[in-house]
Amino acid sequence: MSRAMSHQARPSSKPVVSKQNTKVIIFNKPFDVLCQFTDEAGRKTLKDFIDEPHVYAAGRLDRDSEGLLLLTNNGKLQAKLTAPTHHTYKTYWVQVEGEISDTALEQLRNGVMLKDGVTLPARVQRIDAPDIWPRDPPVRERKSIPDCWLEIQIREGRNRQVRRMTAHVGYPTLRLIRYAIGECSLDCSGERLANGASQSLTAQQIEALWHE
Repeated sequence: MSRAMSHQARPSSKPVVSKQNTKVIIFNKPFDVLCQFTDEAGRKTLKDFIDEPHVYAAGRLDRDSEGLLLLTNNGKLQAKLTAPTHHTYKTYWVQVEGEISDTALEQLRNGVMLKDGVTLPARVQRIDAPDIWPRDPPVRERKSIPDCWLEIQIREGRNRQVRRMTAHVGYPTLRLIRYAIGECSLDCSGERLANGASQSLTAQQIEALWHE
C-alpha cells in the first residue's frame, strides 16, 4: 500500500491498543496546516509532516493557529485527553492587537459571555514576547497600533474560544500558539520543539498523561 493510501485509510478503524503499546507524538503545528491527514482541496495536512501510521490527533488546532498537537494510536487516551469533563488546562501564547487593560484581563479571568454561553474562569497574565519561530506568512501588524502578548490558560475546548474571548474584550488576536496541554509542552523534552517538527514521548511521559 502506498503512503498516500495508508494515510487515507486511517479514519476507517482504530485498533485496540494496550497501555504498553501506546504511542504519543507531540507535533509543533505550523500556521496554515489542517489537523487532519487528508484534504480534497490539496491544502497542507498532518500527512505532510507525520509519517507514523495509525495515530490520530487528540484535540484540534485551527488552521490559523500554531503549536502543540498530541497524536496517539490509543483511542482511550485520545478520548480521555479530549473529553469535555476532563478539564485539562491548555496554555496558549496569544499576541493581541493593542495594550490590554487591567479591566479586560479581569474580564477574561472571571469569564466572558460568548454566543455559546459564559466561559469558565481563565488564568491570564501579560508576558514578554516569547522566543518563538517566525510565522510564514508574517502577522499583519499595524504600525500605528501597539500589540502585546498574553499567556492564557483555559480548561474548555470551544471552537475558536481564545480568539473569541480576546475579541469580546476588545483586543483581537493576531497570533495564537498552543504551548502546553497539562504538563506536556513544546519544551517537555528539555528544549523547544522546532516548528513543523515532531517527537515521540517516552513511556514515563505517556504514563503521566493517563493520570492528568
